[in-house]
Amino acid sequence: MIDLFIRGMLFGLAIAAPVGPIGLLCIKRTIIDGRIAGFVSGLGAATADAIYGSIAALGLQAISNLILSFSPFLRIVGGLTLLWIGVTTIYAAPQTIDIAPAVSRRGLLAAYLSTLFLTLTNPATILIFTVIFAGLGLSAGMDSLAGITLVAGVAGGSALWWTILSGGVSFARGRVTPLVLRVINLISGVIISGFGVAAFVAL
Repeated sequence: MIDLFIRGMLFGLAIAAPVGPIGLLCIKRTIIDGRIAGFVSGLGAATADAIYGSIAALGLQAISNLILSFSPFLRIVGGLTLLWIGVTTIYAAPQTIDIAPAVSRRGLLAAYLSTLFLTLTNPATILIFTVIFAGLGLSAGMDSLAGITLVAGVAGGSALWWTILSGGVSFARGRVTPLVLRVINLISGVIISGFGVAAFVAL
């Protein structure tokens, strides 16, 4: 079981590490609101990965098919959300960086739920998990204990990545000037908007 957990953890790291819209949001929130806000944002994505990983690992084919049948709708919703976030980020006024920011519980909950929602709007993640699990020699519909162990490893690996990313970015917060933040907003906003457009192209 330990071996299964470690393999799941490595897989979780591999899934989370590529910098996409969620990674950019995590970086941006870490710079503006601090390490905790960035980490909580990452946890939302890790939770979504765990949900889709559970469906793939436990062979819940009916649920998987149902989610995939809504794939076009979910992509539209996710694409519109990314476009909205991207455009508002581009036009956001640079903020003064607070070295010791205080983020409310409501703010942290919003950060968590937003990345959870955005990650869940990419149902193709189920297919990615299924293919990778098969490549690791892990069949869908494995026994419950093995499935839970694997998914726990995936969630742990994903959470570890967000811990590393938010912690690393937080070290640079003190050096971020309003001009640098304006550039960051512009670049990340354009890229996030690009991911939104890509969601529509993939329909």
